[in-house]
Amino acid sequence: MLKIDLTGRLAVITGATGQLGRVMAEVFGDCGADIAVHYHSNEQKARELVGEIRSKGRRADAFQADITDFESLKKLKANISDSLGEADIVVCNAVIQYPRTVALEQDIADFYSQFDSCVMHNVYMAKLFIPGMIEKRKGRFIAINTECSALCEPTFSAYSAAKRGLDGFIRCLAKEVGQYDITVNQVAPGWTISENDRLSHTEVQPGYDSTVPLRRRGTDLEIAQMAAFLASDLAGFTTGAYIPVSGGRVMPAI
Repeated sequence: MLKIDLTGRLAVITGATGQLGRVMAEVFGDCGADIAVHYHSNEQKARELVGEIRSKGRRADAFQADITDFESLKKLKANISDSLGEADIVVCNAVIQYPRTVALEQDIADFYSQFDSCVMHNVYMAKLFIPGMIEKRKGRFIAINTECSALCEPTFSAYSAAKRGLDGFIRCLAKEVGQYDITVNQVAPGWTISENDRLSHTEVQPGYDSTVPLRRRGTDLEIAQMAAFLASDLAGFTTGAYIPVSGGRVMPAI
């Protein structure tokens, strides 16, 4: 029987207090991983999540950092190493939220914020955490992309452009570090049902759902499960992949 087993591994998850990040931290913990919970400003939620993970018998701690600031992430890396050890798994999930509009009216600052949080965030995390994986000659680096990078729909110009930049970086990185048994992959969710939707009863979105072959939105749990699979030994021969979890709304061609 196949089982996703992350026992004894340390996973660093950025944006772990967000809607998707919390579920990924919980799922990784359920699979046996210890968790470094990154947060930017929601310390209370981070502490609650740490308590929940520890109650399952896993090691966990909370770490604050600005993902767009290399010096801040250097401190994050040092603090994680001192508290929990060297990371086996990195999941780059955090992203800056911003008000979307058409490209000609989008604030130029939003393009910079998206590039910083989608591309440079991953660059910084790779530079800081992959050297430790190289020493171990094993590791998992997972970036959270989006269906928007493939679809490039109206009002998503800053987000789509940044996520497409992320895709290029991740593909190069996968080819460079594969020799060390380090896999580098992307999970690309569609418009995902999260806890906020469940609280506001907005899970069903007819206009969007009708464009999905499976005729529904995916859930945060389904995204987290794909990330956990990629973090496990079951995905040991998968690298450089852009994997849509969008119910068929995105089907990359060969």
